[in-house]
Amino acid sequence: MTANVFDERVTQEIQEKSALFQMQSQEVAKVIVGQKDIISFIQMAILCEGHILLEGVPGVAKTTMIKAINKTVGLDFARIQFTPDLLPSDLIGTLIYNTKTQEFETKKGPIFAHLVLADEINRAPAKVQAALLEAMQERQVTIGSTTFKLEQPFLVFATQNPVEQEGTYRLPEAQVDRFLFKILVHYPTKAQEQLILQRTLDLNDIKQVLTKKDIFEAQQLVEKIYVDEKIRAYIIDIIFATREPAQYNLKKIAPFILYGVTPRATLALYHSAKAHAFLKHRHFVTPDDVKAIAPAVLRHRIAVTYQAEAEGISVDALIQDILATVPSP
Repeated sequence: MTANVFDERVTQEIQEKSALFQMQSQEVAKVIVGQKDIISFIQMAILCEGHILLEGVPGVAKTTMIKAINKTVGLDFARIQFTPDLLPSDLIGTLIYNTKTQEFETKKGPIFAHLVLADEINRAPAKVQAALLEAMQERQVTIGSTTFKLEQPFLVFATQNPVEQEGTYRLPEAQVDRFLFKILVHYPTKAQEQLILQRTLDLNDIKQVLTKKDIFEAQQLVEKIYVDEKIRAYIIDIIFATREPAQYNLKKIAPFILYGVTPRATLALYHSAKAHAFLKHRHFVTPDDVKAIAPAVLRHRIAVTYQAEAEGISVDALIQDILATVPSP
């Protein structure tokens, strides 16, 4: 009886809070045509307090999408344009000597915001990426000898252009692994392109529908979502299929995988599946939730061999083979 009452209460709370996120999608749709799946992934990143990497050619509204999302939540926002001459101090801040007091004072950088847009993140050198690494993982930064905790929620939404290579740097594997999702932003369809021509792009049309309190409450509800033991075992099987494909009847893709994903991917798959169920107004996770978010969680964590690159086999194709072969409950 108690369990049933608990389930009913949680289900009702989930439906009420997830309705706010549905309203958020509607507000963003005022300026962003299509891209519903990508908006859902951004919402899941907020629910899991995870970072997200958006990859796509210039002009597909990656930056505008993030700005639109922020308008609906009203968080402290900072946009950092990553360039080859960017310094760590430009990101996290520095110590400035005050001649009047004859003491060093801390000047905090733009990283001290709730939502940080790291625009063209792959244009910054390794030392800047290293400075960002501490903030993304530990939710803190060190300036001089002092460590500062970042306010919660803290989210890094990064963009990168996969086509242009001049003046860019490869992101360190350790940093790429810190992103909850890697999302590929594609061109709009013909019908969507027609709507883009008809629509006036004005971010001022977007209203705030979520508060910081709403986000914290929704995050707590996501933690309460039920995950059956069979679903947990399914997640583990998917993870191990990336590491030991031959043991899962995937011998054909074994030569294409250099190494599989880490336990961080296991946790990402688990928590984001719960967030996906939340957005679907459910208090329990299904195998379809896991399948829906698996490519975004795994594609930047699986390393492919030179043979895969030579034969034009993408990471996404390998992931689809894994999802098609590993039996779901």
